[in-house]
This record gives sequence, structure tokens and C-alpha cells, in this order.
Amino acid sequence: MNESKAMIAGCTGLSLTDEERAFHRAERPWGFILFGRNISEREQIRDLVAEWRDLVGRPDAPIFIDQEGGRVQRIREPLLPRYPSGRAIGEVYARDAEAGRRAAWLMSRLHALDLRSFGITADCLPVLDVPLPGAHDVIGDRAYSSDPDAVADLGRAAASGLMAGGVLPVMKHMPGHGRAFCDSHKELPVVDAPLDDLRARDFVPFRLLSDLPMAMTAHLVFTAIDPANPATHSKKVIEDIIRGEIGFHGLLMSDDVSMEALSGDYRSRALAIIAAGCDVVLHCNGRMDEMTAVASAVPPLAGNALLRAQAALRALDAGNDDNTETALRAEFETLVTRAA
Repeated sequence: MNESKAMIAGCTGLSLTDEERAFHRAERPWGFILFGRNISEREQIRDLVAEWRDLVGRPDAPIFIDQEGGRVQRIREPLLPRYPSGRAIGEVYARDAEAGRRAAWLMSRLHALDLRSFGITADCLPVLDVPLPGAHDVIGDRAYSSDPDAVADLGRAAASGLMAGGVLPVMKHMPGHGRAFCDSHKELPVVDAPLDDLRARDFVPFRLLSDLPMAMTAHLVFTAIDPANPATHSKKVIEDIIRGEIGFHGLLMSDDVSMEALSGDYRSRALAIIAAGCDVVLHCNGRMDEMTAVASAVPPLAGNALLRAQAALRALDAGNDDNTETALRAEFETLVTRAA
């Protein structure tokens, strides 16, 4: 069998164009990602997911989505219920920690039920960023709390709920996006906090959840670690902090390579991501010229990166519980409504 490329790719619309089919068949991305522009009807989503897997000849090719709840929920009504934000779950936790943990688990377990019905097997959740007062709202209410221990507690529950339903969690944005004072989709945030402050706050949830199978990097410069490069492009951040201090040994994927926080052409961006130590390059917007440039730079998945990818997919086998959807939804609604 041909090797998979160390990339996750998307497409521009509700179905694949002939050019996209040819690209995916030739380049064989390891996985794919869905956005709102790819969402219309239930069967349309299933057909797109199935065609992607057929093109690369891998029925287990992971399909990713950002299905957090709140303002970041790619599949919405009428296809799926509207879910609350991370902050809303954190407010339940602040009143009653046990109820908050249960609400986080239940919401993720429901996400897993929802997503598996479409063939989607990976959710870019939990958000483990710890927001600093006054920071940009790009994280904002997506975060559970400003308390790193609460973020870790709820993130653990959320990840467990996804895995119980056979969906891979992808914790983000490592090693922490909560201090960003600008939107990394549009420009490069620079964080000047001392390393001890980062260790005491930003790194804490990632360190406590370092056993999870997958994580996504942050496009931020941490001047105390590497003043010249954003974390996604920094060998020092990835080797010394993410792999070293935090102790994460799962599959590390970049945040979207097309975000304006990164500079240079797309081939150069992708080369720098792999050279820094990321296992997989994420490209989201489906633009063919960009995808082609990224694909020309990334290697086949091999070595430790391949082993981590295989381990992540094996974690999907853990998802099997006997909860019924009706009971789960009723319990979740009761918890969230009671706390409102």
C-alpha cells in the first residue's frame, strides 16, 4: 500500500471537484478536515467523508472537525443541536465541580454520537488554553476557565467523553494560546511572559493531559523560549517544552498552516513545521495552489510520526459504552439547565 503524506487536507465545497479528487488520490493525505462550507445535508456529509477515504484507500483515515460548542461548532441546527460554550460548562463546574465534570463528559459523549453518525472520527477538542484577562477574544468563551486546574479537570472529562464514543480528542493549542493579545488567524501574537509564569499557568493543563493521543500547536511566539519563531515553527518549543517539560508523546499536528500568523510561502511554512518536530501539517481552506505547495514539502508518514499516528488510531477502538442517546441528552439538558 502507498504511504500516507504527513498532512491533513480539506476541500472547497460540498463535494469534491475532479481536481480535488486527483490531488487526494495522488498525494494521499493522512486525514481530512471539514468546515462549515462543507456542511449541507446529512447524506452529503457522509458521501464526502466516504469519498475521501475511498480516494486514499484507507477506511480508517481520520476525519477531523472543530465541534466545540458555542461559537465554534461546524455542524449546527437543523442537523445537530446547538451546544453551549466551554465557558458555560466551566460555570457549571464553578458551582458544582462534580456536575461540571459530568456536563463536560456528557457534551463530548454527545458530540461523539453526533460525529460518528457522519463518519467523523476526530474532534479538535478539548480547548486547554487558559485565558489571561484582557487577552484577545479568539479564545475567550471557548476556554473552560481562567483556573488552569479547572481547565485540566474539564478537559480530561471532555476528552474521556469523546473517546468513550469512539472519537479522537485533539487538545489545543499547545503549549497555550491564552495570553494572545491578537488573533493568530490574522497576525502573529507575541507573548513576553517569563518562563516560570508559563509553567505555572499555561502549560499546566497540557502537562496534566499529556497522555492524550493527539494535540495541536499554537501559532504564538514565546520570547522566553524562542523569540525568533512561533511555537509551530520552533524546534526549541516542540523538543524542550512540548516533548520535554510537558511530556507529550502523542501525535502533534500543526494549527492551520494558512493562518496569517505564519509567514513565507506555503512550501516554506510546511517545511518549517516538519523541521521543528510536528508530525503532521494541517491545511484547512482547500485552496488547490496552497495544498499543492504543502504536499510538495511534507514527507510520507514514517518513523516515530507514523508510530504516533498508528497509536492515535488504535485509541479509537476504546469507544464502546452502553449509554443510550436519549438518556444522555436528558441528563445533559438537566445539568446545564439547572446551572443556568
